[in-house]
Amino acid sequence: MSPMPDSNSSPRPPERPLSSDAAPDLTVSLASAASNDEDEVAKLPRTVTRLASPRERGLITVDRGNQYAPMRAEELEALPAGQQKPVLIALAVAIAVTLVGLVFNLGWLGIVGSLVALLLSVQVVWEDLYAVFREMLSARQQVLAIALVGLSVGLVGLVRFSPLGTWMSAWAAQLDWDAVGALGEVFGAIGQILIAVIAVYVAWRQYVISKDLTIQQNLITQQQTIDSYFQGISELVLDSEGLLEDWPQERAIAAGRTAAILSSVDAGGKAKVIRFLSRSRLLTPLKRDRLLGRAILDGAGGYEEDRTFGVRVIDLGVMLAGANLAGTDLRWTDLSDANLIRANLSDCDLVKANFSRTILCEASLAGADLQSTRFFYGSAKTATPRSRTHPPDYTTGAYTGAVIEDADFTNATRMSEELRWYCCTWGSEKTRATIPGGCEGIPNLLDASR
Repeated sequence: MSPMPDSNSSPRPPERPLSSDAAPDLTVSLASAASNDEDEVAKLPRTVTRLASPRERGLITVDRGNQYAPMRAEELEALPAGQQKPVLIALAVAIAVTLVGLVFNLGWLGIVGSLVALLLSVQVVWEDLYAVFREMLSARQQVLAIALVGLSVGLVGLVRFSPLGTWMSAWAAQLDWDAVGALGEVFGAIGQILIAVIAVYVAWRQYVISKDLTIQQNLITQQQTIDSYFQGISELVLDSEGLLEDWPQERAIAAGRTAAILSSVDAGGKAKVIRFLSRSRLLTPLKRDRLLGRAILDGAGGYEEDRTFGVRVIDLGVMLAGANLAGTDLRWTDLSDANLIRANLSDCDLVKANFSRTILCEASLAGADLQSTRFFYGSAKTATPRSRTHPPDYTTGAYTGAVIEDADFTNATRMSEELRWYCCTWGSEKTRATIPGGCEGIPNLLDASR
């Protein structure tokens, strides 16, 4: 008869070969070992530790009551210490031998101890140094660093063991080292000058970058200010139903806000404000109810215009006198009745802009685009500049024209024949000299009327 199996013992699971490749999946089952063999159980983790590599020891798990968990930190610390005791002892002996050689001036003993200490130390610290090397550099950088070292060593070896090294040594022996030293001082002085030049260049670049950043920040701040102005004007002149509801005090506040912002923004900002007000018909004289003063609808989705007796929501007046608007976009803007004396409108896009009854004395319109720009109403033969004592006649054009005395029209483009006739007729001699196409055969009525 075969012996009865022990009911208290469980069958052992088949043993799996331990290898470095299988270490991540390795599980040590302490519960499956014989419970009465404590010595064998105590030896088992140490055996596993010797078989697994140092990197894989952290992945080993131990079965404690059928609950698999990583080994505790104190266990991991205890296992390598026992393994490293012989290495530490040998290293201590090598250091002692080296010190004895140094003290008693025994060269052979010092060399042997130094070599042993060096080899043992490299063996101990190599893994940590390599880990730091891998952490600091990427794979590509590691290859590049080793390649640079190899390049340096290769060049040194090629120069040392080839005829090139002999030729360089002979050439160096023939040099006048005093002259080389003087040349080195010259190069040193040149290097200092170059360093000073580079420092100046860096300072200049920093100034340029700082200036650009300041300009960008100013532009952002200006745009935010303009947006706030647009919102404030819209809320001021519109009622809850979106209809124009401007009372005298509201018009005065709107004019004050406009004057303030036009004095605090650049040419581009001024052009934005003018385009907004003009396209919103806040600069156009609107027909009013004689009792309530409200703007009257024209029946076509807008407000009716009244050039003779109409009231503007915002009257620019002298807000743009002497203003710099050069190079801006002022297309389809209504600048009628404004005072633009000595204003700079050079290179502006003035297509279909309205300058009727506008004061343009000494203003510069050099290079401006004057296609379909209105300077007067009616015909050029009957139109005359505005007058302080006579009301305008928008049928014949009398007293509806712009005042262009001493204005500059040099290189103005797309000026119509009627506009050229008006400018030659009512411009001073200084103005007539700048009219594109000349004023030959056109009378000067401005000087004749004086």
